[in-house]
This record gives sequence, structure tokens and C-alpha cells, in this order.
Amino acid sequence: MTEGEVAGWVEGELAAGRGGHIVTPNVDICRAVAGDAALRELVNGAEVVVADGMPLVWASRLLGTPVPERVTGADLIWSLSDRAARCGWPVYLLGGPPGVAAAAAAELASRHPGLRVCGVDAPPYGFDATARGRRRARRKVVEARPSLVFVGLGFPRQDLLIGELRRELPGAWFVGCGAAIGFAAGTVSRAPGWMRGAGLEWLFRLACEPGRLARRYLVDGVPFALRLLLSSAVTRLRLSGAAGRRSAL
Repeated sequence: MTEGEVAGWVEGELAAGRGGHIVTPNVDICRAVAGDAALRELVNGAEVVVADGMPLVWASRLLGTPVPERVTGADLIWSLSDRAARCGWPVYLLGGPPGVAAAAAAELASRHPGLRVCGVDAPPYGFDATARGRRRARRKVVEARPSLVFVGLGFPRQDLLIGELRRELPGAWFVGCGAAIGFAAGTVSRAPGWMRGAGLEWLFRLACEPGRLARRYLVDGVPFALRLLLSSAVTRLRLSGAAGRRSAL
């Protein structure tokens, strides 16, 4: 789906009383799930999975099964908040350092008049390592009764917590949005549009946070992306060759 189609899908599902989970895999998430069956099941169990990463878009084209566009959590936080303001859905923001979720809520509300943010929370790092910490965070969300929840804790922490929350709020929609709350607040800089379109957003983020992201991108991400593109091209050639042989018969 396109970004606009995702927003329309969520609107239709909420109107029908059905909740759901949106996962936005990028290269890093794909690398993680490739080697972990439990994480693969976590992603496959989501109602909506969209490609947050140009290498994934390129790989889909090489395979001959192209997705229409890149859809990121950083974009969905804006488009879904716009839809929430128009439809009257209460929104909740969970994640980020202290004060960031509140700043993001203020920015979203200023851009989308009528948006109702029913709660924000910035739990301390590592809160989800204990049952008590997870219960506290879940209780705050459940008491706020949101229709739409943005959870920015990074994969897979955000999506594991979403799995628990869905049992308590089955009619709500949850978006695992990574750094999107920081982007919305303006505390984390986002790459210019031309870099995002060219698949170079990772390079911009690497320049901003080299110490934290060097291994993720240079050691793990780039080699995995290259293998993904190569394997997609080889798979397409094999399928085309097999189809050609069947036609000849």
C-alpha cells in the first residue's frame, strides 16, 4: 500500500471496530528477522507491513513484485495524525527521552488542529526488562483509551510491547515507529527529501550519530542490503528462466 492507502485502511478498520498493528521494516529489521524465527513470526503477525527502506523497495522491483513506494514510520506519524484529527481518534505517544513525546504531541497538534493527544509517556530505558515496568507502561496506555498508539522504542522492543497491549486494547491501532517521535518533536534531524528518495537517509543519520550507528549501518546493514539486492536479482532470473523453459515445452 501507499502511505495514503495505509491511513485509509486504518480508518476503515477503526470504523469497523477492529484494531491492528503496523510494522515498518527497514534493512536492520529485515536482517534481524532473517536469523530469528520468533522475530519473523512477530512481523508476519502484523496486519500491515510496509517497506521502510529504499533497498527493500529496490529488492521488490528486482523480484518483479514491486511495492508502490517507501512508507516510513516517520511519515506515518504525520499522515495518521492528520487522519486522527479529522476522524476524532484519540492518540497516544509512547517512547523517546524525557520530554520528547510531549514535544512531539505539541508539534503534531499544532500542525493538525483538532488532534486530541490523550496521553504521552517516556518510560526510562530498560523499563521493559521487568514485568513491573511493562505493566506500568501498559496501564497508562490502557487508562488513556486511545484509538491510535505510536510506540517508538526500536525493534523488537516496541513490537513486543505492542503484542501485550493488543490483548488489553484489541480495538486500537498500534504503530511501531522507531525514531519517529523524536523526528516529530524536532529533537532528531531527518535527512533532506532528496537523500530519502535516493536511499541515502542512512548516510545522513550515520553522519549525525557515527558512534551509535557505525556498526549498524557499515558492518551489518550495507552488506545485508547488497546481499538482499543480489539474491533478489538472481531469484528473478531463475524464475524467468524456469518460466521460459515451461513455455518452450
